[in-house]
Amino acid sequence: MRIGRKFGRAGAGARLALVVVTAALATSGCAQFSVDGGMLAVEAAVSADLGKDVVKIRDDRDAALVAARVRSLLAKPLSVSGAVQIALLNNRGLQAAYNELGISEAQMVEASLPPSPTLSLQRLIGSGGFEIERQIVQNVLALLTLPRRREIAEARFKQAQARAIEATLRTSAEAARAYYRAVAANEAVKSLEESRLSAEAVSDLAKQLGETGAMSKLDQAREHAFYAEVSGQLATARLRQRLERERLIRALGLWAADIRFTLPAKLPALPAKPKTVASVEREAVMRRADLVVARMEIDVLARQLGLTRKTRFINALEAAGISTTEKEIKTDGGTTEIDKISRRGFELEVQIPIYDFGEARVRLAEQTYMQAVNRLLERAVNVRSEAREAYQAYRGTYDLARHYEREVLPLRKIISEETLLNYNAMIRDLFSLLADARARVLANMQAVEARRDFWLATVELHAAIVGGRSGASAEQPATTAATGAGEAGGH
Repeated sequence: MRIGRKFGRAGAGARLALVVVTAALATSGCAQFSVDGGMLAVEAAVSADLGKDVVKIRDDRDAALVAARVRSLLAKPLSVSGAVQIALLNNRGLQAAYNELGISEAQMVEASLPPSPTLSLQRLIGSGGFEIERQIVQNVLALLTLPRRREIAEARFKQAQARAIEATLRTSAEAARAYYRAVAANEAVKSLEESRLSAEAVSDLAKQLGETGAMSKLDQAREHAFYAEVSGQLATARLRQRLERERLIRALGLWAADIRFTLPAKLPALPAKPKTVASVEREAVMRRADLVVARMEIDVLARQLGLTRKTRFINALEAAGISTTEKEIKTDGGTTEIDKISRRGFELEVQIPIYDFGEARVRLAEQTYMQAVNRLLERAVNVRSEAREAYQAYRGTYDLARHYEREVLPLRKIISEETLLNYNAMIRDLFSLLADARARVLANMQAVEARRDFWLATVELHAAIVGGRSGASAEQPATTAATGAGEAGGH
């Protein structure tokens, strides 16, 4: 529906245009890009939770500084701390997450600006004269809702910062997992290489005894089979070693000459005591990055729901200042007269909600909000359970690894030494030596796996408390409700 009025005198249309432009300038605020691009909050959170540095690579200078830092960390045998730091500096997937933060800031600045007015000019020519009409049109509804839309955009930007923090924590956890698996694969290879040397010695001894007739062909085959089995296990372990190293390389974002780094041959020793967490559930609920993102989503959707309810009946409101000039040329007896008529006025255009009273938009916003609430409650329940599970896994794997370290391996060492003494004294036969060798290989591999599982559980416990679990944010998609005002606020 259009409501308009034209005046023969000048001033009404110009005054309306002036009022519209003044209102636009008054509501525009000072929308500017931040100097740090929102990274200051990310850097502070990562420093507090991980004690590491993060950098958003913006130009060649930043890239050169990062490359130099990475090379200095790769110059010495890589530790888990060094691996995590390299991943935070060099992983391009993480840099893409920081680019998303920059995109969100650009959207925030754009949403903080008032809609631009539209200027139109018409010129009609007919017999004996012409008409010129000028209009300046402004979306009034978008101006009225600009403060609320600006608040929503700022909340979205803060949520993007929380998502960037979560992506950083996830990258850190993935790098630590890949590091411990790669080092465990190195230790497994080393253990199996020692076992193969022992098996080879036993196999050679069986061959010599067979040549003298002191050992049957069946017994020789058993010894040779043991050597072949250990060799097969070693080949499998070496393959896994190469695969785990490649996974670590991907997590660190390395290529070319940088992939020739050195890893330790053994996993770190177990700590003297496992750490205790007084209330792992409460700490996880307070600190988990994905829960922070979900809470922010609730706040954003609540603001959008309120805006949708306020604009449900009027979804389009535009004001226009109009100026018209008409000139008519008359010729009478050789005399030319020019009649000039100027008109100025205004026009208001309002959408009448005859068929749509905004109920569909309100219902959509309400259901989107309730969907986010239920997802938050589900995630809170899951976070509590995940924190308990991670702590139980941490304590359980520590106790198991310590059991192998203090009980199983020392006992196996004693058994091996005594079996060898008895064999040399001809009290035990070669079959006992072979059975002990098999058991010792199995115990060593289980001990390596137990220590690997403990360090992986350490990573999972930290991720369960502060964030960064694999797939944790996959259940929290960014949701944008239809607001109506957003439609009205298009530039």
